[in-house]
Amino acid sequence: MAAETGAGALAGVRVVAFELAAAAPFASHLLADMGAEVVKIERPGKGDVIREWDTAVRGLSSGYVWLNRNKRSVTLDVKAPEGREILRKLAARADVFLENFAPGVPERLGVGYDDLRALNPRLVYCALSGYGLTGPYRDVKAFDLLIQGEAGLIATTGYPDAPAKVSVPISDIAAGMYAALGIVLALYQRERTGEGQLVDVSMFESILSWLGYFPHHYWHRGEEPERVGMRHHYVTPYGPYLARDRKYVNLAVASARDWEVFCRQVLDRPDLLEDPRFATNEGRRTNRAELERTVEELMAQQDAAYWLERLRAAELPYGEVRGIAEVLAHPQVAARRMIREVESPVGRVPTVGSALQLSASPARYGPVPALGGDTDAVLADLGYDAGAIARLHEQGIV
Repeated sequence: MAAETGAGALAGVRVVAFELAAAAPFASHLLADMGAEVVKIERPGKGDVIREWDTAVRGLSSGYVWLNRNKRSVTLDVKAPEGREILRKLAARADVFLENFAPGVPERLGVGYDDLRALNPRLVYCALSGYGLTGPYRDVKAFDLLIQGEAGLIATTGYPDAPAKVSVPISDIAAGMYAALGIVLALYQRERTGEGQLVDVSMFESILSWLGYFPHHYWHRGEEPERVGMRHHYVTPYGPYLARDRKYVNLAVASARDWEVFCRQVLDRPDLLEDPRFATNEGRRTNRAELERTVEELMAQQDAAYWLERLRAAELPYGEVRGIAEVLAHPQVAARRMIREVESPVGRVPTVGSALQLSASPARYGPVPALGGDTDAVLADLGYDAGAIARLHEQGIV
């Protein structure tokens, strides 16, 4: 597969990514895929902390490969005055400055919002943090697991006798998506005003905004959601059911019509429609235990293929529960070309493609950078000559 490195929708947008771990790198990953020039700032000799997490990709970190294709890696010791000055020079000519350090750290380094706005009034500055730049939790350390707990996900996920976290770092991903969206919105507004602005995104608020119907059930009915395993909190039957061959069949009965079709055409149990306990969705929820037991017993009488075919024929929503190997071999993944190879320091490696499908400006699939691999080129762009660059290397500043 040839690498795709077209211009992209954000071609010409310069981003300085003063980032680490997952949240901000996810945001800049989205921007880079869409054509932005992302200069990633890393620690000399060590790089982004996520480089240390594993060696799964032929010696490279799986997290780093996931989040950093299309970026340029520049190593910079920001504790050294000259290192900080280089960072400020990069920001002075950038469109976007993205950082996800603890609130106050950028200010101590002279690269806070007010510092950089004075250099570059058109700069869009995105501060991504655990709890935001204000409030009593401003300085509390944040990781995905901790945010999942603080923002209510863990309490609502899992089974009645055991809570669970969401497997992927959903707090980082949610905040990264909001950060990317906020940056693009601020760039769009800059086209009208000529001025940049501060984009303040928090992991906590990102998950809070995803709680959906739970707050409304609390406000209006005083309900704390129970943990319901693989089922839906408010709709039933909904979820994966175990068939006779020990494979799961995933289904969703989300309307009165679907309930009737499910009983008549899938379960072949029209008598369930006459049971007043199950006449409405709220009734089915109230009597969940009895209904779930009935559906589970029926599903266990036939193999998964039988039920999947009946659900397909009835035109009800359905699906399989697939492992990672099965997902990567999914026919839809192949049809949509969602596995793309990119260059890396260890050769060509597969990556999952961009979920953004723009007809006029497809996503780019450029290389995963070597640590500091673009440092000299970026410094030359800033006007440093070969002698100055050699001195910076000798002094350990880059």
